[in-house]
Amino acid sequence: MARYRTFAEHLDPQVGPKRILALDGGGLRGVLTLGMLREIETLLRTRHGGDPDFRLCDYFDLIAGTSTGAIIAAALSVGMSVDEVHEHYMALGNVVFKRSLLRWGALRAKFDGDKVRDALIGVLGERTMDSKDFRTGLLVVTKRLDTGSAWPITNNPKARYFRGGTQSTTIPNAEYPLWQVVRASTAAPYFFDPETLRIGRASGGLKAVVGDFVDGGVTPSNNPALQALMTATMEGYRLDWPVGEDRMLVVSVGTGKANAEVGHAGIVKGTAAIHAVMSLSALMEDCADQVETVMQWLSRSPTARSIDGEIDKAQPPLGGAPMLSYLRYNVLLQEEWCAANLGEALGAKALKNLQAMDKPENIPELDRIGRIAGKNLVKAAHFVDAFDTPARQG
Repeated sequence: MARYRTFAEHLDPQVGPKRILALDGGGLRGVLTLGMLREIETLLRTRHGGDPDFRLCDYFDLIAGTSTGAIIAAALSVGMSVDEVHEHYMALGNVVFKRSLLRWGALRAKFDGDKVRDALIGVLGERTMDSKDFRTGLLVVTKRLDTGSAWPITNNPKARYFRGGTQSTTIPNAEYPLWQVVRASTAAPYFFDPETLRIGRASGGLKAVVGDFVDGGVTPSNNPALQALMTATMEGYRLDWPVGEDRMLVVSVGTGKANAEVGHAGIVKGTAAIHAVMSLSALMEDCADQVETVMQWLSRSPTARSIDGEIDKAQPPLGGAPMLSYLRYNVLLQEEWCAANLGEALGAKALKNLQAMDKPENIPELDRIGRIAGKNLVKAAHFVDAFDTPARQG
């Protein structure tokens, strides 16, 4: 019978090598992520004896997610299979992104946040960040809007703010409801209202402290791979995992990279509001490219793509010796790329439509493309024996 790491072993720096899974934000395009994750799970299950009970939480020591990636990461961290997450996700997408005539206009969020809350509770229950049934480490990236600070929240019991002192008025992270942390990470401005978390108790005549949280995608970590690496290795985060090409693996899965080209005419004819939205979208893409560039620069990566025409791939590794092994799987929503890598003749109009993050009618096509991407992009040779679990090595 296969034996996998316990929760404590997953977080223990003395138990290695370490493996991190990082999942991007991207609204309903998370269906693409699930298609690639399904292939990763199938491949790793086969490598570990075909155990039908194998889950990604048995392999990965930390699963990180931003926004829609946080939903998937949380579900995986408590032991769900990719197929189970897929079933929940399909139902959630159709309910949460259902348009209502009552929410038209500029003064209300486009979608009802209460539906997100109810859907997340339906999937994650009333667990807190200290739940005893976590199977592996979890990192959720959100942003506290009222202070302008990014909040990477983990279930690491040793984290600085995870426990509270007996006299402390601060509510420790351990007590945060898991569904609420995930809801905070998915609260994309314009689409959903912020999520309010109680972070301090009333005491001595002072009011309770609350924070308003929004989507982690408006931090530099819509792709949370670099934040996950920092969380795992920086002393302040209190995991202190060692690095090295055969000691640290980061697998990063995207939600589809939009075509950034809009053309001069589109820029000139746009209004000031359109320019602002385009600029914010471009900034998020720049952050994602920067994360991918740095991750390539620190690693050995058989999946590295060309970043731009000047640097091509961000190689060789900084300092000459890679700090980690790195795999990146994503779909580029561009005609030439889809034809070359997926064997799919998808027109510019269809691809432009698929870039939307809030159209449930896109789910079947995104699901189809995600499954093809998984089959075509994920290779057994990418997952070297050095990172297999003891169940396989033994």
